[in-house]
Amino acid sequence: MVQVMWMAVLALVTFSVGYVGYSRYLARFVELDDENETPAHKYDDGQEYVPSKRSVLLGHHYSSIAGGAPIAGPITAAAAFGWIPALIWIAVGNPLFGAVHDFMALSSSVRHEGKSIGYIIGEYVGERGKNMLLWFAYLTIILVIAAFAYLIGLVFDAFPWTATASLVYIALAVLFGVYLYQLNLPFLPGAIAFVAMVFGGVWVGLQYPIAVFAREGLPAGTIVLLGDGGSWLPLAAATNANMAAWVFVTILYAFAASVLPVWVLLQPRDFLTSSLLYVGVGGMILGAIVGTVVGFSPITVDVASAGIEGVEVTSLTTQIPGWTGFVHSSLGPLFPFLFVTIACGTISGFHSLVSSGTTAKQLDRESDARVIGYGGMLGEGLLAITAVIAVSIIAGGTETLSSALVTFPAGGGALLTVFGLGVTAAATFIGLVFVSFLLTSTDTAMRLGRYMYEEVVGTPETSLERTTTNRYVNAGILALAGYLLVASGTWENIWPLFGGANQSLAALALLVATVWLANWDDDKQLVSTGAPLVFMLAVTVVALLWIGLLRNPSTILAGEAGGLVATVSLLFQSLIALVLVGLIFGLVRYSVDDIREARGGLDRESLVGSGGSGPPEPSDD
Repeated sequence: MVQVMWMAVLALVTFSVGYVGYSRYLARFVELDDENETPAHKYDDGQEYVPSKRSVLLGHHYSSIAGGAPIAGPITAAAAFGWIPALIWIAVGNPLFGAVHDFMALSSSVRHEGKSIGYIIGEYVGERGKNMLLWFAYLTIILVIAAFAYLIGLVFDAFPWTATASLVYIALAVLFGVYLYQLNLPFLPGAIAFVAMVFGGVWVGLQYPIAVFAREGLPAGTIVLLGDGGSWLPLAAATNANMAAWVFVTILYAFAASVLPVWVLLQPRDFLTSSLLYVGVGGMILGAIVGTVVGFSPITVDVASAGIEGVEVTSLTTQIPGWTGFVHSSLGPLFPFLFVTIACGTISGFHSLVSSGTTAKQLDRESDARVIGYGGMLGEGLLAITAVIAVSIIAGGTETLSSALVTFPAGGGALLTVFGLGVTAAATFIGLVFVSFLLTSTDTAMRLGRYMYEEVVGTPETSLERTTTNRYVNAGILALAGYLLVASGTWENIWPLFGGANQSLAALALLVATVWLANWDDDKQLVSTGAPLVFMLAVTVVALLWIGLLRNPSTILAGEAGGLVATVSLLFQSLIALVLVGLIFGLVRYSVDDIREARGGLDRESLVGSGGSGPPEPSDD
């Protein structure tokens, strides 16, 4: 057994070295200059392009990228392969891979008028390459929606107190938006009041836990909204009716939130979420350190609704294996599945969509990119480390990958008892932290999916294009597709496919940055982006082919899919995996050709202008 404090110490050391040293080098490398006008100022429209204070934008960016994935992925990987490989991949990979990815995605977008990575690649390799990347991103968005909806349903079902607290939190976010943007009231007193009320929402949740449908194990006093029933829902047979209902509610929420103006929910909610993040992550890290140095009082974790009953936590030491073997029976071999299971916390392609989709349009000064891009990813890495710590101290919590997921609120709550909190209250708060990130990422993903599709279509010319680019129809298509994918009902199927697609998108974002640098200046080194690019391409192609050609077909042929809906879902997943591989190969081919031309001495002046400071003329390809 190992004291979990040392996990936090290792991450703090590697992350500090990365931020102090490597991020400063990268900022000079891409020539960040506050004298340059950012897209937020140049195109300020009060809707999408809005200059934002660094602290506010960091809160939005951080909460958008730090969704449930940096919690779910490390927990799943630690349960499958042991906490040692999970810890090493996060502590070393984050500052060298993920933080570089996020920083370069944000910087390249700022230098191209706040456009997406799809637009940027299109400027260098042509319209075909742009559309391929946008379709890749669009399919990844659908997987994000499916995976996160599943997680939210799982947590709401296991922790009914968190369901209530989350509803209070969403309502407060809307009111905070009205307070700031409609009533134009002062920010600081409002922020203090609304953050306090969010924490007060935890107390409300403890008093009035809610469930959609009744099931065994719900805590006494739970308010059941619809009584018995719900067996007709697609996920009910694989999980239970209450969880299946919460998944459906989450999809509806994401649809509604994604079509609202950013001031109504996105910006105020993300600020409130960031406050939860700072307190939750900081509290767990400090809890691990203080509980080790000062002393930890043994507690009993008893959350029957989450399947955790009478678990004794006597010390802050690892209670799960550090290494379980190279192959996991459900996920597959460590290579490639460790590196796609931890799809966030180390490196995540979804971040490139946030960086180039919303954050670049709100950046006040170029120098803010270092704090928000590189630093924000390090912050997510800390969240991932707390997930590994939380699951490590709960003995018996990793019997299945799904059961491991609900140990995060319980383990995180155990860490907070160091500060005198009760176990149930602390677990409810950590559950709210978990879900607040999930909700943020889910509706942000659906909003970004809308943007992706609109960029693919461009100016609508036919009645079909005009219909499908309507924001309600567009969001509805994403919601329906995400719900179909989640209908397989098994975490082992949903998460690795999401991870494979997400990490492939990360590789492609690094490819975009490499193409940009190659065209910018012959003297620009390509190792910082090229080395992680090659590794991630190898990882993700193997993972997607494994899923599309081996795992899902084997499950279906063995008659283990679990019904017609689940079989269709698995076939849909296999199709997406194979399509993604084809798009990867196509984009790599176009990009390699472009890099060879750029570094071969051809005249690229018309393409790149001065250091990529503005969008170049599109190619004719």
